[in-house]
Amino acid sequence: MKICIVGAGAIGGLLAVKLAARGHDVSVVARGAQLAAIRASGLTLQEAGTETRAKVHASADMAAIGAQDLVVLGVKAHQLTALVADLPQLFGADTMVLTAQNGIPWWYFCKFGGPLQGRHLESVDPGGRIAAFLPVERVIGSVVYPAAEVVAPGVIRHIEGNRLSIAEIDNSETPRLVALSETLRDAGFKAPMVSDIRTEIWTKLWGNLSFNPISALTGTTLAGLCRFPLTRALAAAMMAEAQSVGEALGIRFRISIDKRLAGGEAVGEHKTSMLQDVEAGRVLEIDALLGSVIELGRLTATATPHLDAVYALAKLLDARIQGAEAR
Repeated sequence: MKICIVGAGAIGGLLAVKLAARGHDVSVVARGAQLAAIRASGLTLQEAGTETRAKVHASADMAAIGAQDLVVLGVKAHQLTALVADLPQLFGADTMVLTAQNGIPWWYFCKFGGPLQGRHLESVDPGGRIAAFLPVERVIGSVVYPAAEVVAPGVIRHIEGNRLSIAEIDNSETPRLVALSETLRDAGFKAPMVSDIRTEIWTKLWGNLSFNPISALTGTTLAGLCRFPLTRALAAAMMAEAQSVGEALGIRFRISIDKRLAGGEAVGEHKTSMLQDVEAGRVLEIDALLGSVIELGRLTATATPHLDAVYALAKLLDARIQGAEAR
């Protein structure tokens, strides 16, 4: 299979190495030091005390890569807007696009049904730009659970987890979905075809919308913020508000807040992706994780005071980081 990973960061790099190791023709879209390192030495994956190196084609130019069977969007949600106009250069007649972003996806209300069918979410698709360049018929949704980090240019460390839940966004089972599940399983991932992708999204988002900004604001690991009583209580309050928003949209949460908190704590002394972004001076993905839920709260007339307060603090932190970069 010809596969292009757009964004060879932690998760994109993990996927690229494992898929290339199974003989797929893998290309990556990368920039800067990451691109230079991949071109010089390939991608290196560290996991369970071993290292696996894969030589993949790397370019900053999608036109140079050409049409693919599968395109994996491995960039952060807020980075999609800047690159989406170039994506059609990777499309053939039957190209699938696997969206691997955290948070509420831009396509959430596509093939949704009910009064909010087709509703545009400004927080995750400003001006509708993503929808304009990425036909929803190509999209396969996913919820990505592995934790990984870039430890040096071209070097990815896999921390834990190997589940990537996938689904057609109308929750149907199609031949292309079956084929993709088999491809991911062959590469070493658990890749279940889930029957309710939006519930799966909310289950992970529950943790991301609370753990990530609290971690970023305090500089604390998952275990640290879950064990400290005050931040644990804040995370629980944020989850409770998010649950009310989700339930107003027909989501039924399958686990308790306490169990979700316990799951975060069990990951251990892991820096969330947002804390990693703070430390690296990168833009924070706060709108996909938190701003989107607040927007959904407005649509459903659901109060979100704790989410609003943490969002304001995280947006200020993000503005400070970007201002420092500008100087």
